[in-house]
Amino acid sequence: MVKYGFGKTVTMDFEAARARVTEELAKEGFGVLTEIDVQATLKKKLGVDTPPYRILGACNPNFAQRALALEPEIGLLLPCNVVVRQDGAGAVRVEFMDPNAVLALVEKPAVAQIAGEVRERLQRVLAAL
Repeated sequence: MVKYGFGKTVTMDFEAARARVTEELAKEGFGVLTEIDVQATLKKKLGVDTPPYRILGACNPNFAQRALALEPEIGLLLPCNVVVRQDGAGAVRVEFMDPNAVLALVEKPAVAQIAGEVRERLQRVLAAL
């Protein structure tokens, strides 16, 4: 896995994984503010066929408010991106942006604490899949 994220291959089809991730995020207090259909965008803009790939912009309002109060510019690093994608072999991957890696850019202990709390919740979502 990369330094800025974590995830796993799941044993469900793409649409089921997308729905399940959204459901599990809600259990941890996250809403999906945006959903980018990368597959459809690349087809429309470039005429390129790719496997299904969605980027979900997940946000927990309580954590977002705390972080914004500490560092108003932190909105540049929000929301937490979650990727649901099918690889070339047909396996479905769910991957989460690691808030510890991204929010370490801020270099404030209070923000690092929030990042740790958010990461714990995202890891619980991953474990529930």
